[in-house]
Amino acid sequence: MEAYKQEFIEFMVDCQVLKFGDFTLKSGRKSPFFMNAGGYVTGSQLMGLGEYYAKAIHDTYGDDFDVLFGPAYKGIPISVATAIAYSKLYGKEVRYCLDRKEEKDHGADKGGFLGSKLKDGDRVIMIEDVTTSGKSMEETVPKVKGAANVEIVGLIVSLNRMEKGLGGKVSALDEIKEKYGFDANAIVTMADVIEHLYNRPYKGQVYIDDTLKAAIDAYYEVYGA
Repeated sequence: MEAYKQEFIEFMVDCQVLKFGDFTLKSGRKSPFFMNAGGYVTGSQLMGLGEYYAKAIHDTYGDDFDVLFGPAYKGIPISVATAIAYSKLYGKEVRYCLDRKEEKDHGADKGGFLGSKLKDGDRVIMIEDVTTSGKSMEETVPKVKGAANVEIVGLIVSLNRMEKGLGGKVSALDEIKEKYGFDANAIVTMADVIEHLYNRPYKGQVYIDDTLKAAIDAYYEVYGA
């Protein structure tokens, strides 16, 4: 596993964004782990988050893209932070575009988007926090495709939960690739998280012990892809 991925796992734990215990997800599933990107609340945390996303995008997709698209709401700060980080780390200026939940009907920036306008020929990378079922793409992809003749290069999320998507057969990220025809990747997977934290103390604490590992295994017996 690349060093930045190990650092990112520790970063999520430090920021209390990745938690372990007993959680009910939006999908109704009962999960022994939970990731909430809304937990990044300081300037230094957002700066670090943007750099991890930028490194993952550079590793996965290279530099051949024009726009980072962050769906409302959690994708908004992530895409902005990543655009800043990409300029800093790789010297490439990329634009960012965001969508609104409700269209603005007045002013110079009226419409359904914020940031840079999408233009014909743009190569777009979608940015999300986490994809459990892939449902968010059902709303976002038609918006982006409807705005201009763009190519969606791929999607990047923080964590691949490695569980079944809406179809109930393959993972949400694989389902997105099958349905929309673009790659979907994550900075880290839950397999990476388990490999790095299982029975391995971090700052004096074991986050995934035998009991929690058994709960995660049981969860994946039902929902794993």
